[in-house]
Amino acid sequence: MGWLLALALLGALVSCRGLRRPPHSHAVLCYSGSELGDGAPAQLLGRSLRWDRYVPVQLVPHLEQLESAGHRRHRRHRPRSCPALQLRTDLRSEPHERSISPWRYRIDEDENRYPRKLAFAECLCSGCVDVKTGRETTSLNSVTIHQTMMVLRRKPCPRPAGLGLVTFEVDYIKVPVGCTCVLPRTGR
Repeated sequence: MGWLLALALLGALVSCRGLRRPPHSHAVLCYSGSELGDGAPAQLLGRSLRWDRYVPVQLVPHLEQLESAGHRRHRRHRPRSCPALQLRTDLRSEPHERSISPWRYRIDEDENRYPRKLAFAECLCSGCVDVKTGRETTSLNSVTIHQTMMVLRRKPCPRPAGLGLVTFEVDYIKVPVGCTCVLPRTGR
């Protein structure tokens, strides 16, 4: 009889805890265009989500400045080519310019992502630059280095009353941030 009383008490406790739970614990927040401005809602960004700490976000204003100055137009039509290494390269130049696996950046833009613009690295060589000759060699391969980055994806609001409204979901993407040299894969 004691175990029956204990079981009834446990059942009552479980049902009381269920009553205190909010009815929509996984409620989807929907936003109108006027609430968004040019990005994501402030309550989603919070203090801990600091996209400005990521290099792919930090580089965008610099790349846009180059683009507005007309440099980008010239680069866009230039095919990807592996540059010869200048052995007396200025030590103050950027790592992507001094690397034996050089890369350049381009702006990747996605209207349904926050941050909308990110700097993506593109390897300029399929091989790597030989330090002695300054020319590309195929004894090594250039490969992209990726950084996993959290972004917000804009989606249509799923609620029936949310016609024209949007919601945001967390997504993790791999952003190419640079290039490095590796030994080629062998077909064994």
